[in-house]
Amino acid sequence: MIELSHSQIEHFIAEGFVRIDAAFPRPLADEARAILWRDTGMDPHEPKTWTKPVVRLGLYAQRPFADAANTPVLRAAFDQLVGPGRWQPLTALGTFPIRFPSPDDPGDAGWHVDASFGTETPDFMAWRVNVASRGRALLMLFLFSDVGETDAPTRIRSGSHLDIARQLAPAGAQGMTLRELAANGFAETARRPQVLATGEAGTVYLCHPFLVHAAQPHRGARPRFLAQPPLLPTEPLQLDRETGVYSPVEQAIRRALRGDV
Repeated sequence: MIELSHSQIEHFIAEGFVRIDAAFPRPLADEARAILWRDTGMDPHEPKTWTKPVVRLGLYAQRPFADAANTPVLRAAFDQLVGPGRWQPLTALGTFPIRFPSPDDPGDAGWHVDASFGTETPDFMAWRVNVASRGRALLMLFLFSDVGETDAPTRIRSGSHLDIARQLAPAGAQGMTLRELAANGFAETARRPQVLATGEAGTVYLCHPFLVHAAQPHRGARPRFLAQPPLLPTEPLQLDRETGVYSPVEQAIRRALRGDV
């Protein structure tokens, strides 16, 4: 079994993400994409039917989706980044924001972090995040199509998870709402370098739950198929363990709060 290297884990801690190529087989991506195309009601061979900049579909638990989410490579990476027994196996993949080439503004391209609790309220800007990342162990990006630089790849602010950890710390267990976090447009992360989540179908980006990211308009020629499920925890993150042994997700938060980075 191929595991993440020491340098990959360090990159995750410092930059907030790790890219895994061929995390699941391309044939699974092809099977899944055929199901998604059917559900869009659009014709993959007729661009004139691609009438919207983005179509959201979900949840999908059919075999190609479940198999893509549970490869040995990914399960080993979850153990390494979150800790054995500390994450819930994926039975489905979350919402698919399928992006189509379009001159129109998709209307959802702002910088943000994904909130993880308080989601019972219909106002998603009131959803919350706290410094222990209650309700979310990882943010994940599953590429089900080849994604180049013009194919609306997700934009990532590398290292921004550290800024968010420091911002959340004073709010304690209650955390902050997405509205509060976004009040200044995530200006504290604007200096961070931007990375584009490109790659071939089967690529997966495993990201720290505090990583600031954004969509963008599609300026290419081929629709982009991507899933963005959370990895759910079985227990809360802990920032003060008696053993002194911390997962990389926890290590990143602790480094940020110590001011080491």
